Amino acid sequence: ISGFICCYFECNLQILRMILRKATLEDIPLIQEIAEEAWRPTYDAILSEEQTRYMLPMMYAHEVLEKQIEIFLILEIDGKGIGYCAFEQTSLTEAKLNKLYLRPNLKQKGAGSFIIEQISDKARSMGLSSVYLNVNKQNSAVDFYLKKGFIKEREMVLDIGNGYVMDDYVMRLML
Repeated sequence: ISGFICCYFECNLQILRMILRKATLEDIPLIQEIAEEAWRPTYDAILSEEQTRYMLPMMYAHEVLEKQIEIFLILEIDGKGIGYCAFEQTSLTEAKLNKLYLRPNLKQKGAGSFIIEQISDKARSMGLSSVYLNVNKQNSAVDFYLKKGFIKEREMVLDIGNGYVMDDYVMRLML
């Protein structure tokens, strides 16, 4: 999956080649690095540091990623890994976008929109009718997903152990 996008970086208009490619086991350190960079700016005001320290290994330990690597995609700009998502078909008619994270300095520059467009195109080509995701109710990404056409389908509180919960919206994009 590839394309071109115009982005503003440091006041210069640049044409950048963006590619969303299948992740491999060699990408695990990159996924972990981006997760570490993205999580605290995203969740510092939402989750306690203790919950973040609990969740990061639960979701991003090497052994966990090894088992899930087939659903991960890496976003590259001009050959450099700048983000990732996890996307999988969950039924005959729908797919789930499990994760979408970018390096913090690349937010609001078109990279997230590119991932949503590519995932939507892929889901359509698979004959699916919707893509859904879970997102923390307080995450600023809720507004991003609404702008991309997702709707808030329902609320969900999921016990993740150790006394912590994920307080999410389930959002859906009809294709």
